[in-house]
Amino acid sequence: MSIKRKVASPMRRTGIAAAVAVLAATALFPHTARGQAKEIKVAMIAPLSGPWARPGQLIQMGAQMAIDEINAQGGIKSMGGAKMRLIVADAGDSAEKAKNAAQRLVASEPDVVGGTGAWLSSFTLAVTEVTERAQIPWITLSFADSITDRGFKFVFQTSALGSQQSMGALPALIELSKLATGKPPSSVGLIGDNTASPVSFMKPLREGGLAKYNLKVVVDETYTPPLSDATSLIQKVRTTRPDVLIFPSTTISDMKLGLEKMNEFRIGKGIIPVIGNGAHMGAPEVLKNIPADLVEGLIFIVGNWNLKGHEAINENFKKRTNEPWITQDAVTGYGDMWIFKEALERAKVADKVKVAEEIRKMDLKDGPAATVFPGGVKFDEKGRRMNAPIVMAQWQKGVPVTIFPTDRALAKPFWAKQ
Repeated sequence: MSIKRKVASPMRRTGIAAAVAVLAATALFPHTARGQAKEIKVAMIAPLSGPWARPGQLIQMGAQMAIDEINAQGGIKSMGGAKMRLIVADAGDSAEKAKNAAQRLVASEPDVVGGTGAWLSSFTLAVTEVTERAQIPWITLSFADSITDRGFKFVFQTSALGSQQSMGALPALIELSKLATGKPPSSVGLIGDNTASPVSFMKPLREGGLAKYNLKVVVDETYTPPLSDATSLIQKVRTTRPDVLIFPSTTISDMKLGLEKMNEFRIGKGIIPVIGNGAHMGAPEVLKNIPADLVEGLIFIVGNWNLKGHEAINENFKKRTNEPWITQDAVTGYGDMWIFKEALERAKVADKVKVAEEIRKMDLKDGPAATVFPGGVKFDEKGRRMNAPIVMAQWQKGVPVTIFPTDRALAKPFWAKQ
């Protein structure tokens, strides 16, 4: 009895051969095959509603611009050109809502390889409790020291810490006073809200930092934002007449009330120098809420700003968004995506733990991410970016321009005189 064998048609043999080739390629080069088949998700959690919505929108603008550039340049080349995609979640107007947003993200997007944002330090503290448990590497510009004081392994701060910002800025501010008035300031007023970043910023000043520079505190007030009336706070400033007022509010509305009341009491408009903290103080919408002459001379300390070397980034951002200038929020959102791009290239796989490992090993001195972040990109064992300088900007003729560090500054500072 003869047995007839089925012989595959030429077309069928070709199909089988192709399938075998694909399987072989997947076995030999698993990361490349997977990279070609899927997009890589990176998250952003930031306020997109409520009083802090604008910074969140700016972070999103910067992050999306970077992702579009990365994808246009070939995506993640070590993963076959896999494209990046931004997954966005609204942190809302409270730490509780921010934490809930993080929990929803972790549940609905289990393949996210990293994230950025949260903005307010109190929001970031809540969000990173969730992302740390999920082992999602999280990059943030938030300033509070406590964010990276918890022993977490998946949180990375790109900005100088709040305590570093306040203490690092003091020598420069004292020098400005000496150049403008011929002498250092001798007294200081402190007004700040009770959210995490201002508290972190003020803490070293109150605990001996000001005394170290022979600065006497004549006003020291803490309030819960938002302010409804700044009269009582600024009345104390008028009575004591400090040589400089440190006023790190976290809302434009609070800054507006304070500056308007100083003007009403005839201690504003360049009479008492005002030093703030936070990127919202240089946001374009400041001029929609506060007359330009009231903010003229205001100095604010930030984690990053439009610096010398950012010209191309700034111009591309303005053309893309019709914004008048790039802010800390947008430029750091942009830079964070380039950090993830570099980590993904090195990891060669869309794995959040391996991406975190590559961020921890990173030491970038050139390239897009290092251009964005002065001092380069290298994190210490706590997740704090090493060599992150103090950045200060000042309102001059209706535009907030960088005045420090001097090697990246776009303008020379001036100091109000009493």
